[in-house]
Amino acid sequence: MKFIHYSYILFGLLIFTGCGHLLDVTPNDRYTPDTFWDSEKKAMAGLAGAYDVLTANGMYGYATPLWEETATPNAYNYDNSAGFNLIALGTHSATNAGTGNIVTGVIAARWENCYTGIGRCNELLANIDRVPQMPAELKARAKAEAQFLRALFYSHLATYYGGAPLILDPPNLDTQGKLPRNPRSEVVAQVIKDLDEAAAVLPPKYAGNDIGRATKGAALALKARMLLFEASPLNNPSNDIAKWTAAAAAAKAVMDIATAAGYGLYPNYRQLFMPANENKQETVFDIQYTISQPGYGSSFDLICRQYNTNAPLRNLIEDYLMDDGLPASQSPRYSAANIHLNRDPRMYQTLVYPGDTYIGAVTTATAPFKQTGYGLKKYSIYDKEPNSNLINQAARSEINYMVIRYADVLLMYAEAQNEAAGPDASVYKAVDTIRGRASMPKYKPGLTKDEMRAAIRQERRVEFAGEGLYYNDIRRWKTAETVMNGPIHNSQGAAIVTRSFNKDRDYWWPVPHTQRELNPNLEQNLNY
Repeated sequence: MKFIHYSYILFGLLIFTGCGHLLDVTPNDRYTPDTFWDSEKKAMAGLAGAYDVLTANGMYGYATPLWEETATPNAYNYDNSAGFNLIALGTHSATNAGTGNIVTGVIAARWENCYTGIGRCNELLANIDRVPQMPAELKARAKAEAQFLRALFYSHLATYYGGAPLILDPPNLDTQGKLPRNPRSEVVAQVIKDLDEAAAVLPPKYAGNDIGRATKGAALALKARMLLFEASPLNNPSNDIAKWTAAAAAAKAVMDIATAAGYGLYPNYRQLFMPANENKQETVFDIQYTISQPGYGSSFDLICRQYNTNAPLRNLIEDYLMDDGLPASQSPRYSAANIHLNRDPRMYQTLVYPGDTYIGAVTTATAPFKQTGYGLKKYSIYDKEPNSNLINQAARSEINYMVIRYADVLLMYAEAQNEAAGPDASVYKAVDTIRGRASMPKYKPGLTKDEMRAAIRQERRVEFAGEGLYYNDIRRWKTAETVMNGPIHNSQGAAIVTRSFNKDRDYWWPVPHTQRELNPNLEQNLNY
C-alpha cells in the first residue's frame, strides 16, 4: 500500500519560522503548531509529511538512486543529471553543487531535503504528546517512526558531508540559523541512539495500509549500515576490530528476527524489481511510489528505457564472473569474441547488452542505447518481451525503491564478520545464500580473510548493480581513488571520457555554498 502520501500536505503548513509573534490573531486559513496537534488524524498526517520528504529529488525521488550509480565505475551519466557527472569527473564544488540537468544538483538538494525532514520529525516528536484521545501505543509507534526517519536523514548528512548541525528541536530560525557543524562522531552517535530507541518500540512487520512504514528490522538494518560505514577504512584507518564486531552484531540482529519479520530472499532476482512483487520478503525498507496520485511515481522507467542517463559501463560487465564461478581470465567459458556470453545470470537480469533482445527487438552497440551500448532493466518494467506501455513522462513509474533489502543485510554481516573473525561458516553461509539465488556456485572452502574480502566486494558490486549502493561502497573502502581515476569505456572498449578523483578532497561532499551564505558558521570540508 502507498500510505505515505496520505494527507501529507497538511504537514507542509507546519514548517515555518519566526513571525508568529507579530500578530495577536490566530489565522483561520492555515494550521499552526498551536492548532495542528489536536487530533490523531492530523498527527498521522504530520508523520506522513516526514515520510514524504524521502520522495524529494535530493533523496530517493525522480531517478536519483539510479543516477548515484553513475558516480561509480558502473555507469555513465552523459547529461549531468542531478550533477552526478560533475561528481564522477571530480569537478564538483561548493558553488556548482546546485547545478545539474532535470533536477536540482544533488549536493545542494540533499542537504536541504535532510533538514526539511529533520524539522518535520522534530516538530512531531515535540508535539505529538499533546494530541488528545490518541492511543498511547500509537503515539509511541509514531514517535519511533519519526526517530527512524530522523536517523535516516542524519545518516545521509554524516555519510556524504561529515559533520552537520545537530538539531533535535522544532525549527526555529532565531536559535538554529547560525549553528556550527557538530563533529561527525556526535551526529553518528545520535543516529545510533535514535535507531536503538526506535527498534525497541517498532513492530517486526506491518499489514494492510501500514505496509511501508519503518519496522524494527528497518531500524536495525539502518544501524548496521551506519556502523559498517564507521568500521570501514574511510572512518577506521587503524582497523579497530571492535567496530567491525559492532557492525556484524547489528546485521546479525536483523537476521535473528528474520522469521518474525518474514525476511528472506525473493526467489527470482529479476522479478524482485517489478511492481507486482514489491513489499515481498526481501524488502526491509522501501520508498513507496504510486501512479494512482499524480506526481507520486518515480521516473525509473523513463530513465532506464528512454534517456539512458544511467548507462552501464564495460568495466561493470567485465566484473561479472563466468557462470562456472571463475573470473574470465581463468574460465574456459569465456569468449573474447563475445564477452557477454556465459556470465553470472544476474548480468542478464540486470543489463541490456549489444545482441540482447529488448522490448522485442535485437539491440546493437548504438541502438537503442547509444551512450555506451548498454542499458539497465533493473527497476524498470522493460525486458525482452514486447511492451506497448512506453512510459514517456516523468513520475509515471510505481515500483518502490528498496533502500535496504535483505540481501544487503546478509552481505553487510558477511563483510563485517569476515573482518572481525575471518571467513567462518556464518560468512560462507551468508554469501552462498545470495549466490544460490543467482544459481552461482558456492565459494570454495579455505579462503583467507583477504580473499573473502575481495569476494564479498565483488559480490556486492554485481548483486546491487544499478541500485545506487556502490558509490558509498567505494568511498568507505577507500578504493574510489583507484577505480575513479582514468577513462571509462563503452561496450566496444572505446574510451568515453577520463574521470578524476582527488583522494584529499572527494571522499566527502562540500557543504553547499548556498547554505554557507545563509550561515557563515558552517565550516567547509577540506580542499573545497
